[in-house]
Amino acid sequence: MSKRILVVEDNPDNRILVTDVLASMKYEVLVAMDGEEGVAVAEASVPDLILMDLSLPKLDGWTAAKKIKTNPTLAHIPIIALTAHAMVGDREKALEAGCDDYVSKPIDLRELSSKLAHFLK
Repeated sequence: MSKRILVVEDNPDNRILVTDVLASMKYEVLVAMDGEEGVAVAEASVPDLILMDLSLPKLDGWTAAKKIKTNPTLAHIPIIALTAHAMVGDREKALEAGCDDYVSKPIDLRELSSKLAHFLK
């Protein structure tokens, strides 16, 4: 059975790139376009891992990650922040919000693949 990964990404180009890469790696991919939808899809489907953009409409990724991590049914799900926020302190801010790891954009596919393997073993 393939692992299910929820991609929460509002940018269509990034979303297509990530979902295509994940599908080629034989993961089942779920998609949400904003933070609110990301939380709702996580609650409805309980994915194995979440890739969360941090700059999202309606509910930003930091807040969405906090909501997911404070829900006892979802708290175990690893969240990897995908973000163009690569300034000093941004990684720490993502981890404080409940993200388990951090990948900066543009995404290095080898780095992403390695992190997926680590969290989905």
